[in-house]
Amino acid sequence: MGEYALPILMIFALMGGIFVGYPVAFVLAGVGVLFCFIADIPMLFLGTVVSRIFSGTLANWLLLAVPLFVFMGLMLEKSGAARNLLLSLERLFAGMRGGLAISVAVLGIVMAASTGIVGASVVLLGVLALPVMLNQKYDKGLAAGTICASGTLGILIPPSIMLVLVGDILQISVGDLFMAAMIPGLVLGGLYIAYILMIAFIAPHKAPPGTAPVEGDMPLWLSLLRDLLAPVLLIMGVLGSIVMGVATPTEAAAIGAAGTILLAAFSGQLSFKNLKESVLETGKTTGMILFVAIGATCFSVIFKRVGGDTMIEDTVRFFASGPYGTLAVVMILIFILGFFLEWIEISYVVLPLFAPIVGALDFGLGLNYDQRLTWFAILVAINLQTSFLTPPFGYALFYLKGIAPPEISMADIYKAIIPFVCLQLIGLGLAIAFPSLVLWLPRLITG
Repeated sequence: MGEYALPILMIFALMGGIFVGYPVAFVLAGVGVLFCFIADIPMLFLGTVVSRIFSGTLANWLLLAVPLFVFMGLMLEKSGAARNLLLSLERLFAGMRGGLAISVAVLGIVMAASTGIVGASVVLLGVLALPVMLNQKYDKGLAAGTICASGTLGILIPPSIMLVLVGDILQISVGDLFMAAMIPGLVLGGLYIAYILMIAFIAPHKAPPGTAPVEGDMPLWLSLLRDLLAPVLLIMGVLGSIVMGVATPTEAAAIGAAGTILLAAFSGQLSFKNLKESVLETGKTTGMILFVAIGATCFSVIFKRVGGDTMIEDTVRFFASGPYGTLAVVMILIFILGFFLEWIEISYVVLPLFAPIVGALDFGLGLNYDQRLTWFAILVAINLQTSFLTPPFGYALFYLKGIAPPEISMADIYKAIIPFVCLQLIGLGLAIAFPSLVLWLPRLITG
């Protein structure tokens, strides 16, 4: 145990810094530099850390997709397309028990496939739907849980920023990850809708039928077609260009960003104010991600130098039994980390340690190394989606609380999210038990 004293101390120092409230990026880098002195590592070794930060993060052309996807999501939010689609979906499901909650879940799926920005999706769904759901006497827990869970689908359903980063970290095709995540993301959305229908059947008072406002005299089918057209074209332009091999993820992100500008112009929402706000918010979000990536690189390099990777391997082997036992231990550890760390830190710090372990396992499925890593990456993505929902640091919970009326307390939101976390774990179990849910589409399209 003594040989692992330094990596264990590094983990405790990291957790302590985060709980104190220091910015995560500075905690990661600071702990790394501090333990470089404690472990008496030659100062010249920090030069390799700087080199890795520059070549692996700052000079990585693939990461150009991150600000473009962020900008795409923010401009789509300002275009008003989501509000119009929600109104049409409300009309479609009007008079049906749980119809408004189903509309929110469907809109969450569409928004996820159009933006991939969790914060924007949760806030937008909360602003548009939460007051209406409360006015229609929906159960507070069902309303809050549906909005939080549906908004977090953007972390999994492509174009997901997380999948872009994970593809870069694991050195696997982002296009394959996008295709692999599509079916599991839709399965999760389907589980949410099935749960809403079950609640509406078992406890009708929690999900009453409602009415929908009608703006204009346009027929429902035409209104729905009009409001679905823009998101569908955007999805086809971004994901279709990647799947067909016409564009790289970075180029596809540029297509999406240009498409949302045109969409905002057609809807009359392209103003200097909206454009300025979107650019500023894009810069803040991208800067945060890059700073965390830089800090995580420093932390992980020093962590490996003091024997952290060996400690992780020995720990997994000690608790695991066989390939699936090893996978279960890794998933449990990532799930627990999701209570305390954000997905960016987990991706940059933990994935490089666990990926070689899982990639070397033989699950008896006839998968090559890249296929095992693709499957593992999607399992991690589903798992990390829960990090947005699990207290005490589930970001989606705080996003919703920030725009929720006073009668919805933080305790209400914590309770509301429990069944949806269980649904996500069911989705994770399905993806583990049936790898074809993940690998069928990439095999079909790319072989």
